[in-house]
Amino acid sequence: MTRLYAFLMTLVLAFWVGGNPATAQDRGIEDTIGQQLEAFKTDDVGTAFGFASPLIKNIFRTPENFGAMVQQGYPMVWRPGEVTFLEQREIAGAIWQKVRIIDGTGRVHILDYQMIQSPDGWQINGVQLLREPEVSA
Repeated sequence: MTRLYAFLMTLVLAFWVGGNPATAQDRGIEDTIGQQLEAFKTDDVGTAFGFASPLIKNIFRTPENFGAMVQQGYPMVWRPGEVTFLEQREIAGAIWQKVRIIDGTGRVHILDYQMIQSPDGWQINGVQLLREPEVSA
């Protein structure tokens, strides 16, 4: 019985430490989004543009066009405050990562990032600003 217990604990520990592929996927996606957000904070649109998928790159053509769109349309992404990664899920074969961003004014924004995997790693294929949940007393 002691051997069985030790074997089961070894399996649980191996799975918890890093044997879970979803955990590695989560980290890769979170790293990609986080690095793009950090690039925006320093106005490094070239680096930020590098995390975009080929579809997004084709639409905006240049880092400057992409940066202008983000600055005007997604100011909370351009200058994020607190960033929290929420749930990740698969919808119709696409991977979506929810992210909560609190901007400099304290306003909460929930964004949904569509991610694709390429030979170069995870790339951002689009972002949606989700409606804020209704708060009731």
